[in-house]
Amino acid sequence: MAERDKQAADEAAPNADAEVDFAATVERLERLVEQLESGELSLEGSLAAFEQGVGLTREAQRRLDEAELRVRTLIERPDGSIAFAPFEAPTGEDGSEH
Repeated sequence: MAERDKQAADEAAPNADAEVDFAATVERLERLVEQLESGELSLEGSLAAFEQGVGLTREAQRRLDEAELRVRTLIERPDGSIAFAPFEAPTGEDGSEH
């Protein structure tokens, strides 16, 4: 069990040398969830995996927030130039956002 705990910690530890992309962060989160759901980690290993998951979740949310700020819809002006407009989330028939 100690070896599995160390493996979980190694897989989820952030890599300081290279920034991990969003998809890799999500994959790491999924692996942590699988390990936690398996019930094979010790209490200490589960707590460490949970802490790492919280950190990864915060990192993923930060990336999503940054992406949301950068998303723009291209709009062509009558003179042919391109302008940027803020992205507006689609709304459902009842007016709520999806």
